[in-house]
Amino acid sequence: MLNITSRSLLRSSARLARPNATSYVPTRSVLTLSKTNYTAHATATGAGRNGEVSSGGLDLKLASPGSSRAGQNPEQLFAMGYAGCLLGAIQFVAGGLGKSEMAKKAVVHTSVSLGDAEGLGGFGIAVDIKVEGVDDEVLQAGHAFCPYSRALKHGAVVNISKA
Repeated sequence: MLNITSRSLLRSSARLARPNATSYVPTRSVLTLSKTNYTAHATATGAGRNGEVSSGGLDLKLASPGSSRAGQNPEQLFAMGYAGCLLGAIQFVAGGLGKSEMAKKAVVHTSVSLGDAEGLGGFGIAVDIKVEGVDDEVLQAGHAFCPYSRALKHGAVVNISKA
């Protein structure tokens, strides 16, 4: 039989080990790379969202949404990259599921919205995706495999420093 001190210590240890509704804060894991397969490089210059970007011979003028300036905005570029990446992921996983023919006709539509980040201040993004031509199994497997989807779901390591 445990003495009073041992029982009290055991009870308080059990309480500390068991999260309660007021003290439990869920944590989020961050996706890290075990091996780098490819690295894209881009450079932004000029007036930020109304400046210029370049990457591997692709040079674009940027224009803020609603601006009279001709050019693209970062949300458009993100939406385009996500659409292309998700389509590739869908087609890749469809091959493993024996559904390659289905995925050949798939079409991915992405919408990236910029707005006020609730509770954080500043801006944030929201992404809506609609996919045509595939069943739910292929869609969910592609979404789970896509690096953009994984980065948004799990987070990504971002290293920032002065050049």
